[in-house]
Amino acid sequence: MYTLVERGLIGNFDHYPATGNPYNFSRNIFITPLAAFFTGLSVGTMEILLFNRLFIHQSFSIRIFFKSVIYMALVILFLVTTTLIVNSIELHGGAFNSRVLNNVWTFLSNYAFFSVAVYMGVIILVSQFYAEVSESLGYGVLSNFFTGKYHIPIEEERIFMFLDMKSSTSIAEDLGHVRYFEMLKEYYADLTSSVINYSGEIYQYVGDEMVVSWKLADGLKKNNCIRCFFAMKNSIGKQSAKYQQMFGLVPGFKAGLHYGKVTTGEIGVIKKEIIFTGDVLNTTARIQGLCNSYGVELIISVELLNKLDLGARYQTNSLGENELKGKDEKLELFTILPG
Repeated sequence: MYTLVERGLIGNFDHYPATGNPYNFSRNIFITPLAAFFTGLSVGTMEILLFNRLFIHQSFSIRIFFKSVIYMALVILFLVTTTLIVNSIELHGGAFNSRVLNNVWTFLSNYAFFSVAVYMGVIILVSQFYAEVSESLGYGVLSNFFTGKYHIPIEEERIFMFLDMKSSTSIAEDLGHVRYFEMLKEYYADLTSSVINYSGEIYQYVGDEMVVSWKLADGLKKNNCIRCFFAMKNSIGKQSAKYQQMFGLVPGFKAGLHYGKVTTGEIGVIKKEIIFTGDVLNTTARIQGLCNSYGVELIISVELLNKLDLGARYQTNSLGENELKGKDEKLELFTILPG
């Protein structure tokens, strides 16, 4: 986009009026987007692998500030590199040719560089603000508000997982309210990557309970809803030393899984939310509530189990038919263990 705007401003000139550096649109239209692609790829990789963990305990404004500074440094590096490459090609000289370096310095010391840097800085701040707000609201929620996807309620089939921390009341009493809250933050942070990796959406946090949702196709694909649960267990297990050191315990959890039709829509006036309504949520909550009765960590309904293709990777054990509160018919439930 910038290359096209630049072409409209410079017109048929063969140089930049502000700096005198050579200008060639036919080269720029390829070189600039290609360089931007690899810079963006590097930034995205750092965002996922480094920044998400590095700034997880920082405040909203601190995250935006430091990430924007880092991204701005990368953008300046991008501008310098692109200018170096373009001048090397146009002047038929090496990267350290005196004429090439002189043109690069002329650009960097000119108002043209300052204006481009400010332009890119504003874009970075806006995009960072959007990304942070989107993350705070939940994956995809902000984009759904903008597109108005759920402005008119729709019916859809979804999988739900109600995940509840074991012995949370006694843990809260032992740790005290502040320490317990700090542990919850660590606990939810360690669980979140598994939700993202297996295409889930965090619908709600209710105290020590997390409600995860999948569109039916996403949850069934490669058994994502089941793999997510065991990935969560693995994630907490890997961090057991951290929890023992910080809190003197390792939190455990239990979960119930079920699927069904829900009505999804946007509600609220001064505070908007996208919510799900339907019997499937109550049923999933009651399925999860039976984990203690059966002494198991995961219970799934027969309806959802029949939709999955678990193969030999998992072992399923029937818990028999159960009469759930509010349900006229008994529901057969299963527990799942790694094969």
